[in-house]
Amino acid sequence: MKYYKIYKDKEYINIVSDILENESFNKIKRIKHHGLNRYDHSLRVSYHSYKIAKLLHLDYKGVARGGLLHDFFLENYKDIEIKSKIKNLINHPKIAVENAKKHFYISEKEEDIIRTHMFPIALRVPRYLESWCVVLIDDFSAIYETISIRTKQFKYAFNFLILLILNYLG
Repeated sequence: MKYYKIYKDKEYINIVSDILENESFNKIKRIKHHGLNRYDHSLRVSYHSYKIAKLLHLDYKGVARGGLLHDFFLENYKDIEIKSKIKNLINHPKIAVENAKKHFYISEKEEDIIRTHMFPIALRVPRYLESWCVVLIDDFSAIYETISIRTKQFKYAFNFLILLILNYLG
C-alpha cells in the first residue's frame, strides 16, 4: 500500500493519530488478513472511506476512526476450523466494538460503523450513510486485497473503478 499518500494527508493523520499510536491497536500488524495484515487492511478501508465521505459531505472524521477500528480484534483465525471461522466472521464486529470502547472514546455513529461493517453477513443493517460507506469500501478492499495478490490486472481494474466512483461523486 502506498502509505506516503496517507501519511502526507495531515488532516487524516490528525483525526486518527491516537489510534495509530496505540500499542494494543498496533498488535493487529502481526495478524494476516486478506493476504496482507489487519493493520494495512484497516488503514486502506479507513482512508478510502474518509476520502469518499469527505466528497459526499458526510462525517468524514467518524468514518476515518470507525473505518480504522472496524477490524480491531486480536484473534487470528488462520489456524481454526471452518465452523469457528464462520462464527467468528459474524461475531468479530462485536469484539471490535468492545476493544474500541476499551481504548478510545467512540461516538454512536462510529460504533454503528464498526458493528455493521459485515452487513449483510452479520445481519445488522447500518443506520448511517457513513456506515454504508465503510461497508462498501471494506467489501471492495477485501476483494481487491485477496485477488491482487494473484494478479496485477485486478489492481489496475480496482484503481480504475475507485477513480470512476470518485470522479462520478466529485
